[in-house]
Amino acid sequence: MARKLPPLHPGEILREEFLIPLKMSPGKFAAICHVPRTRIERLVNGETGVTADTALRLGRALKTSAQLWMNLQNAYDVKTAELAIGKDLAAIEPIANIGNAA
Repeated sequence: MARKLPPLHPGEILREEFLIPLKMSPGKFAAICHVPRTRIERLVNGETGVTADTALRLGRALKTSAQLWMNLQNAYDVKTAELAIGKDLAAIEPIANIGNAA
C-alpha cells in the first residue's frame, strides 16, 4: 500500500509557491501585508492557520482571491481532522433512506 503524504498546509504553499520564487522574506512580506512579522512566520512554518483577515491580505498582495486561501485552509483542516478521527468516522453507519421519506 502506498504511503500517504501529510496534508499540505497553506503556509507551505505561500512559502514554496510565492515567497521563495519572489526571493522575499516572511518579514518583508508581512510589512507589505501590514501585519506583524510573526503572523507570516508562523503561517509559513505551519504553526498557525489562515484567518479571513489574513486571506484577504494574501489575496490582495499576491493578486489571488481570498477564497483561494480560505479553501486551502479548509481542505487542510478537514484532512487533518479526518486523519485524527478516522476510526470513529468508519464506525458511523450512514442513515438509510434520508430524503426518501414520504
